[in-house]
Order: sequence, then C-alpha cells, then structure tokens
Amino acid sequence: MLDANRLRVLVEIAHAGSITAAAERMSFTAPALSQQLTKLERELGCVLVERSRSGVRLTRAGRVLLAYGERVVGELRDAEAAVRATAGEAPTRLSLGAFTSAGKHLVPGALAAFGRAHPQVRLSLTDVEPPDGYGLVTSGELDLLITHRYPGVDPPAATGLHRERILVDPLLLVLPEGHPAADGRSKRLADLAGEEWICGAPGISNRVALDAAAEAEGVQLTVAYETRDYEVMLALIRAGVGIGLVPRMILDDAPTSGWVARRLAGARLAREISLVHRRRPPAPVPAMVDMLRRSARRA
Repeated sequence: MLDANRLRVLVEIAHAGSITAAAERMSFTAPALSQQLTKLERELGCVLVERSRSGVRLTRAGRVLLAYGERVVGELRDAEAAVRATAGEAPTRLSLGAFTSAGKHLVPGALAAFGRAHPQVRLSLTDVEPPDGYGLVTSGELDLLITHRYPGVDPPAATGLHRERILVDPLLLVLPEGHPAADGRSKRLADLAGEEWICGAPGISNRVALDAAAEAEGVQLTVAYETRDYEVMLALIRAGVGIGLVPRMILDDAPTSGWVARRLAGARLAREISLVHRRRPPAPVPAMVDMLRRSARRA
C-alpha cells in the first residue's frame, strides 16, 4: 500500500511548483523531500516528476497519481476535522481562494461580515486565477474557491466537488469615447470586423470567448494588442488604440471618462462566476458561502 505521507509530498510539490517551495511549506529540507519523492517513484517503478532548473513537471503517471493523492489528503483532513468536532473542538480556520476581480468586489464585504459573526475563525485569502484551484479544494488546502468560466471554455472536472454559480457577469463592448461605433445604436461583431481589438493571447479565456463569438457570426477579427490585464486593456481603449470586451464587474472600478460600454447585439456573452467546495463542507464553510451569495446579489 502506498504511503500517505509520500502521497502528500507529491501533492505539495505539484501545488508549490518546485521541490524547494514544497519543502518550505512542509518544514522539510529540499534534499529530504526529494528523497521521499524518489522512494515513492521506486515503489511504483516509474518516474512521477521531471526535475529541471526552472521547477518540476509531472509526468503522465504523476498527474494520474496526483488526482488520487489530492483526494486522499482531502479525506485525511476531513477525518481529522470530524474527530475534532466530535470532541467538541470548533473549527478555527477557513481558507479562501479567489481570482483578482472577485477579490476586489465579492470578497471584502463577505470577509468582514464573516469576521464579525465568527471572530474565533482565522481567515486566509489566496490569489488563484482560473482554471487553477480545483485540486487545492480537493486536497483541503482551500476550503472554498471563487472561480469563473468564459463562454466557449470548458470548466475543469469537479469530481467530488460541488460547483455553484452565483453570478452572471456580462461581457460588454467597450470603445473609446467619441468612437463612431459608440453612437448608441446596437452593434454586432460583424459591424466591428475592421476594428483593432484588444484581448488576451490565444488560449486565454477572454480570447477563447471572443474567437468563439466571431466564429459563430462568421467573421474574422484582428487582435492587434494582446493583454490579459483588464486595467491595461482599459488604458489602451481610453487612449483610442482599440476596442475590447470587458466584464461589467471590472467596469465598476474603472475611471468614468474616456470610454463607453455597450451590449453587443446578437450575442449573449457573459462569464459565469461560481463557488467550488467539497460536497460535504465542514462548518463554517456554509456560512461563508451564504455571505458570498449576498455579495453576488449586491454586485
């Protein structure tokens, strides 16, 4: 039978991205952690991790074992929490992962309200950009994840997890102030085929959504400037160098001049914002879920 501690070593290395970083998180020396990994590979008779100066990369066998390892580590953490609960010990921590704009708009009010209602619980927040984070929830490293999905992008598998959509955030067409297409009349992507677009690089979620919408309308768009940072995108739009699709939530914090936003005609484009947690979330996760739902309703 595989050693659970060595499985945890693989999980920590995969999540940390390097043996050195994982060793620091586990309060081991890097050589000691590397030795545990080597023993695990010897037991299985295959290489799990390819090492390089830039970090580590899991082999196919390593990725297969990681999926099981995350579940094992998560179940062990759940078992410990359940035993402590039977002994009358209340939960003392709650860890939350969120992408940047959710961290700005949904999280602060929820954290403040939760802190007032549960002052004995120590809260932590980690930046997690989609589609990452599901494995962290499975392993119990995160109790709750706020993530998103853009149109045309398949969400990660949520085996053993519960995923709940709490907000639909429309993608709006944003143009420089005074742009001819900002005349108040509805525009389709076909009306904007000659424009220079600002969007993420190929494979980035907002680029996938834009490309899928263009393909559905049978038009080809020119992405002249590639950035995944919406603040950069808005700065470029305000400078008049291009146009783009921006989630409405992002625009709530944007400067109020230099741009106009319109809904695209013929396309219902929006990103879905969801909460992800284990199917049997321990207290006080349900309380935080409820507070994040309220934040989403206000948003």
